Amino acid sequence: MLLYTHPACLAHDPGPGHPESPARLEAVLHAVRAAFPQLAWREAPAATREALLRVHDKALVSSVLDIESEDVRRLDDDTAMSPGSAQAALRAAGAGIAAVDALMAGEARQAFCAVRPPGHHATAGTAMGFCLFNSIAVAAAHAVHAHGLHRVAIADFDVHHGNGSQDIFAGDPRVMYVSSHQAPLYPHTGLPGERGVGNLANATLPPGSGGEAFRAAWRDTLLPELEAFKPQLLLVSAGFDGHRLDPLADLSLESEDYRWISHELAALAGRHGQGRVVSMLEGGYSLSALRACSVAHLHGLRDAA
Repeated sequence: MLLYTHPACLAHDPGPGHPESPARLEAVLHAVRAAFPQLAWREAPAATREALLRVHDKALVSSVLDIESEDVRRLDDDTAMSPGSAQAALRAAGAGIAAVDALMAGEARQAFCAVRPPGHHATAGTAMGFCLFNSIAVAAAHAVHAHGLHRVAIADFDVHHGNGSQDIFAGDPRVMYVSSHQAPLYPHTGLPGERGVGNLANATLPPGSGGEAFRAAWRDTLLPELEAFKPQLLLVSAGFDGHRLDPLADLSLESEDYRWISHELAALAGRHGQGRVVSMLEGGYSLSALRACSVAHLHGLRDAA
C-alpha cells in the first residue's frame, strides 16, 4: 500500500475555530505512521489545470488559483481560503492522480491519500462544504481519460452526501457513484430516487443510526450496485464523521464499522478490478475518532488485499 500526502496540505487554514483544521491531517498522519511503520510514503504532486478542468469550470479553477489574498478569504459561510490553500488543493487533487497512475502501472494495489482540504462537496462550478476542488472526481476523470477505463466507481461513506461527486458524474455512465449518508443533513441531497443514468445509488441513514443500519445499507443496497457495475478501479471517499464522537453529525458508528466497510470494498475490488483501490480522506472532525478510524480503514483495506 502507498500513502500520498504533502506538507502543503497542512498550510490550508480556514481560520480560528474552523472544524476543518490542519490538526485533522496531523492526527491521521501520526496515527497511520505509528500503526503502519513499513508503509511506503510518497509526496503528492500538484495537479495540472488540464486535470482540474476535466471536472471543474474554468471560473472555479481561476477563483481558487488566481486570486491572491494575504488574509482568510471566505467563499461561503463554511468554506474559506488562506494564502496556503491553493497549493493544498492542488496537492490534494494531485495525490489522487498520482495514486491512480501508480496503481495502473502495477506499483501497488492500494493507495491512501492523506490530504486536505476534502473535496466531495465541490461541484463543477462551486466550491462549498469546506471543499475547493473535488479531488476524487479529478482522480476518476483522470482514470477515464488518461487510462481508458470505462467502469470507475466512487464509494462514499462520509456522513454527508457527496453532492459534488454526484453532480459531476450524474450523466456519465463510465463512473458510478454510491453513497451512504445521514439524512436530513447538509447538503440535503442524495435521495434514493436520484439515479442519474443508472450510475447513482444513495442510501440514507436517519440520525442516531449505528453500525447495524450502516452495514445493512451497504450490504443490501450499495455493495450489490457496485458488484453489478464491476468496477475496473474503485475510489473511496473516506470520511469518518459518522463516528459517534463526531461533533458535526448524529450517527453512532464505531471504528470497527469502518474496518468492515473498507474490507468489503477492497474485497470487491479484488473480484473486479485487480484489487485496485484509491482512498482519499474526506471529513471527520473528532481527532480521536480520526486516529482510530483511519487506522481501522487501512487495516480493513490491507486485510482484503
